[in-house]
Amino acid sequence: MDYMGSTATAQYSHMGRRPQQGNLLPSIGTFDYRTSSAPPYSGLLTRSLSLPWRPGTFYRSARVEPTQALSSSTMQPMSSSNYLNNIDNVKVPPIFPSARQALYTRYTPKDWYNAQMTNYLASDKIRSAAERLRSDAIRLAREKDEQSFKNNSEASKRLGERINDIEYWKGELEKTKDKMKRKIEDVESKRREVERLLAESEKPLRIAQENLYEREKRQGIDLVHDNVERELIREVDTIKLCQQKLRQMLERLNTQNALNRASLHELERDAQDKFRARVLDSAAHNIKTTSRGINFYEGIENVDNTVSVPETWTRYTEENIRRALSEISQSDELLNASNQLMAQTNNDMWSQWNHVNVSLENRVQESQVAKNKIQAHLEKILQEIFDVEQNIEFLKKTIADKEAFLQVAQTRLETRTRRPNVEACRDPAMHRLIQEVHDLHAAIADLHGKLRQEENAVQHLLRTKSTLEQDLAIKNNSLFIDFDKVMGIRRTFTINAPEKSAVTSVTFSHPRGLITA
Repeated sequence: MDYMGSTATAQYSHMGRRPQQGNLLPSIGTFDYRTSSAPPYSGLLTRSLSLPWRPGTFYRSARVEPTQALSSSTMQPMSSSNYLNNIDNVKVPPIFPSARQALYTRYTPKDWYNAQMTNYLASDKIRSAAERLRSDAIRLAREKDEQSFKNNSEASKRLGERINDIEYWKGELEKTKDKMKRKIEDVESKRREVERLLAESEKPLRIAQENLYEREKRQGIDLVHDNVERELIREVDTIKLCQQKLRQMLERLNTQNALNRASLHELERDAQDKFRARVLDSAAHNIKTTSRGINFYEGIENVDNTVSVPETWTRYTEENIRRALSEISQSDELLNASNQLMAQTNNDMWSQWNHVNVSLENRVQESQVAKNKIQAHLEKILQEIFDVEQNIEFLKKTIADKEAFLQVAQTRLETRTRRPNVEACRDPAMHRLIQEVHDLHAAIADLHGKLRQEENAVQHLLRTKSTLEQDLAIKNNSLFIDFDKVMGIRRTFTINAPEKSAVTSVTFSHPRGLITA
């Protein structure tokens, strides 16, 4: 910025050179020494100085003709009042731009000195306050830093303890889960064995009922309530009683396994929750100030989504484990009861089965003579039944083959229906395919008719067999029923002794070792 009063072309004040000033400058205005304030510029400057600044304008307005020469000989000491009173009589020499700057001095050296001292004192005070503030800030920062490290270390320690607790209870849950899974497998295996025994008991029951039904076909005097019939009725009652017990045991096993699975579900859910909690706590434990992804979450300390306290948290897991161990103990008792029931059931059915067989053999020996008279006819009828059934299978296979050809022909027709526009022509190939479909339908219908005839033939053969049996003598008919029907069916399905576990049709698995709760 140019100094006030300098020309736009006179920039010598910025070139390190100061102009020479006179020893005495004329007063161009009054100065208030009491207030040490310079008069306003409006009272000092001439009217022309408010014009745009140009060198010519300056010389015209600032040129004053001196009335008295200013020299060293004429400059005598005088008072300020005399100086101010006589200043108007002094002829002012031409004022050059270099000396004009001194005309606008606003403060005295005393003011300048006082201002400097004030600045120094203010600087010292502000600097001292800043030093104290800086020391307090450093001390506070160190205290908060130590507190932050301590809090972070304490939180990490608590997280580590929490992770150890989770690991411990998760390990206990995993052990209990393994026990429960093995026990569920044991109960499920035992349930399948009971189901298998129950299903296998249906065949002896059906055989016994069929034996009773067949023996009802006896005629005349041989239709007696003999020992065989009494043993067969007792066998039916025994098997039904065993089935009832097995169904009850099966229901108990299903209920127990449902409870086991519910307990296992609670264990798995608890273990899964602990796994997720361990992962999250481990992630939180590993977070450092240098970790990536840390951020501010305003108000997160006010969010309370907890649903438990350490006591209830531990009690919840203990209850799950205690419940699981209780179910395991009940499962062991049920498995023992199942083994005993299956062994007792097998023994009862085996014993009664033998009683029926012995009674039936004794009854057959009494009518041994009638056996040879009906055996030939029965074998022929059975052979014919077998041949007709084979022929039925052959016809079914033939029908299936014809249906394959029918599928080919119909597929070809369906494919040709997608021909575009005029290409959809009813050509000889179309006629041949349609004829082929009609022929195949006729052939299949003929084969189905023959199949129905064959099936009717089988029914006729069965009725013929019944007719032949009815035509036999009373003794021959009774022997046929007892030996060929009753004993023949019982020979095709035998219940072996329970102690012969290597050849028995119903096997029992030994219970596993009990798991102590």
